[in-house]
Amino acid sequence: MESILNTLTSVWASIYAAFEKVIFFCDGIFNGTMLSIPMGGDKKLEISFLVILLVAMGIYFTIRTGFLQIRHIPTMFRIATEKSDKTDKKALSGWQALIVSTATRVGMGNLAGVVAAITVGGAGAVFWMWVTALMGSATAFVEATLAQKYKQPDPLYGGYHGGPAYYIHALVEKWKGKKVNKSILAVLFAISGLICWCGISQVVGNSVTEAVYNEFHIKPIYTITVLVILAAIIVLRKNATVKVLDIMVPIMAGCFFLITLFIIFKNITLLPGVFGRIFSEAFGITQIAGGGIGAVIMQGIKRGLFSNEAGSGSAPCAAAAADTSNPAKSGFMQALGVFIDTLVICSCTAFIMLLAPTSVTEGLGGMALLQAAMDYHLGAFGGIFVTITLWLFACSTFIGVLFYARSNVAYLFGKSMKAQTAYKVIALVMLFIGGIGSYVAVWAMSDVGIALMTVFNAIAIIPLCKESLVILKDYEKSRK
Repeated sequence: MESILNTLTSVWASIYAAFEKVIFFCDGIFNGTMLSIPMGGDKKLEISFLVILLVAMGIYFTIRTGFLQIRHIPTMFRIATEKSDKTDKKALSGWQALIVSTATRVGMGNLAGVVAAITVGGAGAVFWMWVTALMGSATAFVEATLAQKYKQPDPLYGGYHGGPAYYIHALVEKWKGKKVNKSILAVLFAISGLICWCGISQVVGNSVTEAVYNEFHIKPIYTITVLVILAAIIVLRKNATVKVLDIMVPIMAGCFFLITLFIIFKNITLLPGVFGRIFSEAFGITQIAGGGIGAVIMQGIKRGLFSNEAGSGSAPCAAAAADTSNPAKSGFMQALGVFIDTLVICSCTAFIMLLAPTSVTEGLGGMALLQAAMDYHLGAFGGIFVTITLWLFACSTFIGVLFYARSNVAYLFGKSMKAQTAYKVIALVMLFIGGIGSYVAVWAMSDVGIALMTVFNAIAIIPLCKESLVILKDYEKSRK
């Protein structure tokens, strides 16, 4: 029996090693150097394809929408606080769709994503996360509005489903001038999304086991086993609902925000220095001279995308599920979600780490860095709070990405509950693997998935942008 177990372990190790090589190769294509700018001597500013694409899209949609993310901030808050206008009881309201997308944003991206950005890119990466959010808000409006326009009834779960796979399909039909059964481009997006969400599942498992081990010294195998069992109980039920997030997300995000405010007020005299460090390292002479400014920018934008998801095509899967009186309302809600995620919650995580002395966090990376900072600010309670928060964020993120996956699985396999359940099982397996896998590998897989989604999504939302602009103008006229 022992020899069989050893053989299986060896085979699995070989398979996983080959898988990692493929993932790192693909990650190098999207996140490796595409544009190299000399910075003097042998130093260069290296920019990846994904950074160029996201920045270009953000600028393009910001201009096309007339700086919507600035002009319509009052509109976003008004729509978020107005009474639901849904007519289908099984569908989600606009607010609930925002909660679902926020569940994945205000989750692993806000903790693990910000930690990863600062670990590799330093404090300056936070500034570039803010820039990504500001530009990405316009992108989020466009893709969410399109998702609403092309949503379809969901025969399995009730309500509606949709997202990039569906508006990509509609675009291909317009290009060809006829109906098609399946669009290759839409199929590629759907598969990329499923790969991405498996990667995020790995990040969830990896971050939780690392945090628990750092705080309680419990071996990862035990932690991840418990987490997978709990997750399976929640998501494998046929009538599993995301409405539990209506309570979970506001409470955990609110608690995290209040704790951060306490830490900021406790260290209020250090706050100007933190902002100074963020801006100086974002454009700093030291980073440029050391050739590290590229890492600062790229980490900020990469982790910013992972956190707020603008342009990747994830959040539109939630936006499509909303039952609203006007597609623009879903667009405004998702644009607001980007602000909430990056400008508020991500900043909370960053301030917690940057307000701690460098002597406390020096040499640390991953969740150990955040836990050390929290221990400094709040004593023994700090690390425990991070660990509990991470557990809750892990659950909300996992539930959220599986909700996203519904529409992609439906596009690929139609009205098949077996296919829906099969993907849930695969995601649970990836959750387990992430709990015992390497930190770098699980981030690389999620990065590759997001990169592929972003490319396929961009191919559709750029030409379809005109339709979202028409919807925006009609909404503005109706309000006047």
